[in-house]
Amino acid sequence: MQEFSISLSKIISELSLDVLYEYTPSDEILITSREINRPGLELTGFLDYFDKKRIMVMGNTEHAYLAKMNKEERFEAMDKIFAMNPPAVIIARGIRTYEEVIETAKIHHVTLLHSPESTSSLVGALVGTLNSELAPRITRHGVFVEVYGEGILLTGDSGIGKSETAIELVKRGHRLIADDAVEIRKLSRKLLVGSSPENIRHFIEVRGVGIINARRLFGMGSVKLSGNIDIVINLENWNSSKPYDRIGLESQYVNILDVEVPVITVPVKPGRNLAVIIETAAMNNRQKKMGYNAAFDLLSALGMDIPEDSAIVKKEFDLDF
Repeated sequence: MQEFSISLSKIISELSLDVLYEYTPSDEILITSREINRPGLELTGFLDYFDKKRIMVMGNTEHAYLAKMNKEERFEAMDKIFAMNPPAVIIARGIRTYEEVIETAKIHHVTLLHSPESTSSLVGALVGTLNSELAPRITRHGVFVEVYGEGILLTGDSGIGKSETAIELVKRGHRLIADDAVEIRKLSRKLLVGSSPENIRHFIEVRGVGIINARRLFGMGSVKLSGNIDIVINLENWNSSKPYDRIGLESQYVNILDVEVPVITVPVKPGRNLAVIIETAAMNNRQKKMGYNAAFDLLSALGMDIPEDSAIVKKEFDLDF
């Protein structure tokens, strides 16, 4: 899998960190690990599992432990850690750190940063930034819109009407996130976030009209920078010989970056109002996530048995995401 990176200078800017010591310019230091280090046993000299790719954060606990040492012991403890060359060390809570920490950082050319934030807040913000910037990602052809709070990824062959449908949805009060190319990032085991490449953000190509800027044409409320991918809707030309789902009892899923995302296929033909269909699909998907399935309700009202032990039912109501 491709490895992504983020420059330390961007992290400094995002988290408003102060630089206590810098030998290598921060824009030349690339962070590749989404994990961080909080030194515990490392302060005692146990470094067998120390990951030198991780940013290290030190707060009250670490400094309270260092306070129990004399100057020589502090120097020795920090010298062993900084000899591992972590990419950066952040001192949290506005703590005025020991001279031995700064001295050993200078000896081993380790960037030393400072933050007034509490350790927990700093770690949360740092992990969030790293997860977003270093997440596994792919780019897929499609249109990404937010409808009633549901992130809908529209797929289908070129010319099927994805962009035109997106414009109709925007005019109906919904928001465009990406047209033509959708960058998809996996932020957790169950969470996919989609966005647009920065150079084509807010632009839509409409055949016969040309390129339009949705933000300038329809206003700031018509666009959004990113959103969670909740459902994939595949548009395809109507095939009268194909048995399209008319009940919605079975749920189908598509695998994107090892995450199962609900997918439905909507046939396209003249006279079908795709915008209304997609709005309905969005609201129906929200109901399913909240535990209600209209197809099951109808079968129950008709006195028909629902196979409670079937894989379909279990998967349909898997709300662990």
